[in-house]
Amino acid sequence: MNPERRHIAVSASDPFERGRERGERLRDTLPGGLGLYAELFRRADLTEERVREDARRTADVIGAFRPRLREELDGVAAGAGIDPWRVHALNARTEILAQSAEGRPGECSTIVHRLETRENGGNGGNGGRTFGAQTWDWHVELAPYWHTHEVRGGRYDVVGLTEHGILGKVGVNSAGLALHFNILGHREDGVGGVPVHVLAAAVLEEAGSVAEALDLVRSAPVSASSSFTLFDHETVVTTDITPVGVFVVEPVGGTVIRTNHFLSPTPREGEKNELYQPDSGERYDLVAARLARRPEPRDARELLGFLHSGPGEPRLCCVPDMSLPLGQRWATLATVVLEPALRTARVADGSPLDARDRPWRVLTA
Repeated sequence: MNPERRHIAVSASDPFERGRERGERLRDTLPGGLGLYAELFRRADLTEERVREDARRTADVIGAFRPRLREELDGVAAGAGIDPWRVHALNARTEILAQSAEGRPGECSTIVHRLETRENGGNGGNGGRTFGAQTWDWHVELAPYWHTHEVRGGRYDVVGLTEHGILGKVGVNSAGLALHFNILGHREDGVGGVPVHVLAAAVLEEAGSVAEALDLVRSAPVSASSSFTLFDHETVVTTDITPVGVFVVEPVGGTVIRTNHFLSPTPREGEKNELYQPDSGERYDLVAARLARRPEPRDARELLGFLHSGPGEPRLCCVPDMSLPLGQRWATLATVVLEPALRTARVADGSPLDARDRPWRVLTA
């Protein structure tokens, strides 16, 4: 990993103070990320007045769902010297941008595997080991505005990565619960629910198992669609989280593949196929075909070989086309490997191909 990549460590037990710690450490760079999102909102034909109103509405929903998370966001704003509504809008950027009908050129890919060990004869139970990897693909202009983090002071400690000013994204906690994150698109998506990034932060701070995580996710009134792939040392599932319900998808042969389309039939009826298809299906099929013909992955590093693409293949690694305008220059900003049994997140700048020649940052919850 680029040694200059920022790492944020916060540890206050009081949510507002923990947020303030985060905001103070990002005070010099957070305005740049906010400015880029303001331009992305504008290009989606969303006025500042509308975004401000969406942000205030979202803040009320967060406050009703988890008052401490609203306090933590207000602390980020105080620490960074930013108007609170801008931090609320940033954490609701998925919901706000869901109001745009514009298609997107690519997105994240995830694979998680449960390896059966000899102790249980491959019959399930406590003899398994789980590990996962994903690419995080987003606008290349936002490459300077993400960081690794460790968050202590809540029920569980959390490590992983997130964007400047956003409470959570991909990570693992000290109970050994891991979360990979992929965006989805449904025709009911919009503003008015708990932001999926805030929900990811809540899951990692509060849930000690996949079962607890699913209960928490089901309790949240969400208004935009995403997938959390959740795994602890025994269990792996992926989810379709949508305004029309939460749907759990079990692994096939011990493996979950996740791109950016729904895997369960009910939300598929209202899917915004124009956002991520056919790209998402092609990436999914490429990973599935590799799994079918290659030996079973034995460790987390072997998963990385499933997540890069060559000439003429679907884009598991995004290289930005700088001839396109802002908002259409997709890049693989990071590669993340999670191992619940070790409570570790390993993060590298760039794609799995880039990561072969770069150091990894290893974080332990």
